[in-house]
Amino acid sequence: MLQKTVGHIFLLTIIAQLLSCANLKETSSPRLSEYVSPNIGSVHSRWFFYTPAAVPFGMAKLGASTNGSYGNKQGWEAVGYEDIHSSIEGFPIFHEFQVGGVMLMPVVGELKTTPGTLEHPENGYRSPFKKENEHATSGFYSVVLDKYNTKVELTATDRVGFQRYTFPKSDQSYILFDIGTQLGESGAIRDAYIKMVDETTIEGYVITKPEYVKKYQPDAEVNMYFYAKLSRPATEVKVFKRGEQPVSQKTIKGVGACMAVVYKTSADEQITVKIGQSYTSIENAKLNYNTEALKMDFNTAKREALGRWNEALGRVKAEGGTHNDKVKFYTGLYHALLGRGLASDVNGAYPKNDGTVGHIPPGQNKRPAYNYYNSDAIWGGSWNLTQLWALAYPEYYSDWVQSQLLVYKETGWLGDGIANSKYVSGVGTNFTSLAIAAAYNCGIRDFDYKLGYEAAFKNETEGKGRPAGAGKLDVGSFVKRGYCPYIPSDDYFITKQEEGSVFGASHTLEYSYSSYAVAQFAKHLGKENDYKLLSKMASNWENLFDPQSRLMRPRTTDGNFLKNFKPLAAWEGFQEGNAIQYTFYVPHEPQKLISKIGQESFNNRLDSIFILSQNDTFGGGKTVNAFAGVHALYNHGNQPNLHISWLFNFSGKPYLTQKWVRTICNEFYGTEGLHGYGYGQDEDQGQLGAWYVMAGMGLFDVKGLTQINPEFQIGSPLFSRIEIKLNKKYHKGDKFVIEAENNSPGNIYVQSINNNGKEQNSVSIPFADVVKGGKLKLKMGNKPNTNLKLQD
Repeated sequence: MLQKTVGHIFLLTIIAQLLSCANLKETSSPRLSEYVSPNIGSVHSRWFFYTPAAVPFGMAKLGASTNGSYGNKQGWEAVGYEDIHSSIEGFPIFHEFQVGGVMLMPVVGELKTTPGTLEHPENGYRSPFKKENEHATSGFYSVVLDKYNTKVELTATDRVGFQRYTFPKSDQSYILFDIGTQLGESGAIRDAYIKMVDETTIEGYVITKPEYVKKYQPDAEVNMYFYAKLSRPATEVKVFKRGEQPVSQKTIKGVGACMAVVYKTSADEQITVKIGQSYTSIENAKLNYNTEALKMDFNTAKREALGRWNEALGRVKAEGGTHNDKVKFYTGLYHALLGRGLASDVNGAYPKNDGTVGHIPPGQNKRPAYNYYNSDAIWGGSWNLTQLWALAYPEYYSDWVQSQLLVYKETGWLGDGIANSKYVSGVGTNFTSLAIAAAYNCGIRDFDYKLGYEAAFKNETEGKGRPAGAGKLDVGSFVKRGYCPYIPSDDYFITKQEEGSVFGASHTLEYSYSSYAVAQFAKHLGKENDYKLLSKMASNWENLFDPQSRLMRPRTTDGNFLKNFKPLAAWEGFQEGNAIQYTFYVPHEPQKLISKIGQESFNNRLDSIFILSQNDTFGGGKTVNAFAGVHALYNHGNQPNLHISWLFNFSGKPYLTQKWVRTICNEFYGTEGLHGYGYGQDEDQGQLGAWYVMAGMGLFDVKGLTQINPEFQIGSPLFSRIEIKLNKKYHKGDKFVIEAENNSPGNIYVQSINNNGKEQNSVSIPFADVVKGGKLKLKMGNKPNTNLKLQD
């Protein structure tokens, strides 16, 4: 009997060891979320940039704030979190373009009623912290607050934020709700309200007036609502206005409203706050909480958030490459999936442009047929976000289109950027119609595409009666004259001239491109007359081409080229750029541009630009500013330049695209707080991150997938193997694999191309070939293959 028992124990020990080895082998490869480093590029970053505690495309976006309450005079300045700061003022729950509010902060000891400053944190409730005690990844954030010896942990579901505090022993532990304060890009507070409903329930709202709403829709406001549950009852509740004395009371209303929930805590006692969020009502915030988090604890929420991220990141699996390549790749993918978050509730309620509440109709499963999202402008998104969405996240792309069409159905116009359906045009132009057309051309058609076409065609052709927030106010002049005149103005961002604009030249180029995209949409639908009209407009860029300088040159209202023309002068006819940069802005007709400049001259000019720009890290050098590179020859830190390095594929020298795209990936992008996306340049809700992802895969389309039969151009992948998981609802295939044999930092040039068993010399591959699944095999080497070309 004893021998039998020993035998059983021995056998169980062996099995346990084998299982342990199997688990070790299974977990030896890091989860993709472990490559995500949200602090990269966080120096001089925008309000919405740093929100580690969130799920992909979620509403609840939590993170630390170091200077989020400092104000945002123009509505776009870099405030929120910065890697170089050493103190934290709180942990806000709403982070979106032009949307920000509701900050919590654990406090121990004396309760101060202002946050203090970065220079003097001791004067307020903000706390210093050490970087070694901070951890951030996709879906989770933690930090130790030195002043209070308190650990803070954050995570989220789609619409519920979780904050867990581990307190020291104290008779004076507080959870501070700072509600009535401007945060990030939210603008001035119009009203705020917070109430302790019962011993574990708090509700409230904040109403704001963002700067861009003030400019584009002066009568509108942005509302945020919350419903919070405490894990244990408070011993006391105090309220106050910022800077005033606290009083024992359960509710307060108005600008500056704050509440402090008081506890007596034991050593290492944990208290969790779960906060349902909504843009429509407190009732819907409660519904969101009850649906997503009623019985969920913090650890479960954290585990599920990390699982959501690993599924989303895992749709693009990269093997090989360096560790830093993977960190940049998956951090870029994280940012691309973080921006433009949910704005509808679990029941389909969403905020309408007129301030009322709309409801998304139910689908087959009785849940809302789609989700509604807030969105910054899609300016330049055709060279990053929409390509990535179309390839690996088409269900989100579909929802994004339907969100835009909800605004169109209500107002009669597509919005440029939308915050709770309010017009918040970031750049005064409008590429929404291009993005809708590209979705249709890529086979994403489960939206009302007839309405989509109506909206897109109107966006390209009608100038009369346009609201300022719809952008393209000078499109009527573009249609009538064949170009948008340059009209000098001191107001760079809001131009209300119907006859022209301070950015007339760049608008002409942009509208030509989007006209082309919608022309392809028209042809797809058999609208031949519209196709002819839009195709003619697509070539309007030629009216700005100066044959003498072979540059794009602004024209004035008299039809003449601008006198005293300075090619490197930023903002003079060109938005966030100059004539050198914008001369390459003909993505839809690159061969025609190349023939006008001359192929050899084109290649020499473009190659020289990259040689010189490398000295300035392909942007503004080490100058920390969102617009640091607008005066440069090339500025990778801004949207109008993002297709330029891929133009060599069209000019007969694909190997130069392979060289320069790789070099930009290596040198413009970094892995530090300061050197992340250039030096303190604007990542714009995932756009620079998505560009790196597309470049890292070695796939990109200069035309932004706007052709009837879109094609990717092939570049130089950063990894030896890429596997893209395809959504079978939209695409025919299960997965598409890119293999790069002999790939290394030195072997950057494509030697041969094999597409599903067929050798080709062409550096293009149809989008349809990719999404039907299969394999693209590349052989890499250290010398250019000059036989490769755009088409066989």
